[in-house]
Amino acid sequence: MKHIYLNLKRFDIPSALAGVNALAPMGDWAAHIVGSTQEELAKYDSTQVEFGMYFPETHILQAVGAKTEGSPIKVGCQGVYREDTAEGGNFGAFTTNRPAAAMAAAGVETVIIGHCEERNDKAGILAEAGVTDKEAVNRILNKEIKCAQARGLSILYCIGEKSEEQEQWQEVLGQQLEIGLKDTDSSKVVIAYEPVWSIGPGKTPADKAYIQKIAAFVKEKTGGMDIVYGGGLKQENAAMLASIDDIDGGLIALTRFQGQIGFYPEEYLEIIRLYLGK
Repeated sequence: MKHIYLNLKRFDIPSALAGVNALAPMGDWAAHIVGSTQEELAKYDSTQVEFGMYFPETHILQAVGAKTEGSPIKVGCQGVYREDTAEGGNFGAFTTNRPAAAMAAAGVETVIIGHCEERNDKAGILAEAGVTDKEAVNRILNKEIKCAQARGLSILYCIGEKSEEQEQWQEVLGQQLEIGLKDTDSSKVVIAYEPVWSIGPGKTPADKAYIQKIAAFVKEKTGGMDIVYGGGLKQENAAMLASIDDIDGGLIALTRFQGQIGFYPEEYLEIIRLYLGK
């Protein structure tokens, strides 16, 4: 099974507000993305490839509403809270946070957890509180995965090492997997590998040999769980990533890195064609 994921981050912010959205007005943005892609994506065999799109929370209802009958798109959210509502317990007093129950009620089917940006945010908050326990973030993410799974959501769980962690990559990734996935249903989880040290302007992208090494390690460590490349599936690396047997797909964000940067549906569809070879 192949998995093509799309993390739309904050591409809904117009350029006038320092964003990169040149695609559609705020009120039409998510519907435009779903409407511009689902017909083409439906041409692929749903038993061979799945398509997940992780929307900013503001746009989830709009994205779900734009899906046609039989749409191959699984609408996702960008994280859930580490606690959830419970009958006879907390009714949802989680101001600013998104409980898994609310996301499931909105029509969400999948969630991305542990993205390097989320890990950095949680690590920063813990550092401000004086917490030095390096595994605290992984324990928090484990709670998020459990909450999401209890509501029937599938998980894209991100792991990755920073530049200062490269020499200990096996230990770092191993703990992210062991602690993050402890007592969860691994059959409902796909791993995304983010080489944090290689992502961003001016950095050297991870090469085929390195990605292959990490993918083999994850497969061995997890008993063969599916793993996608989370460092950015794009036109330039689609063929290379497709040639790695242990890689089962990719995570797309930006589709255009020069000029009017941002996400564009026709370029997204081209990346998929290049990766799947059709």
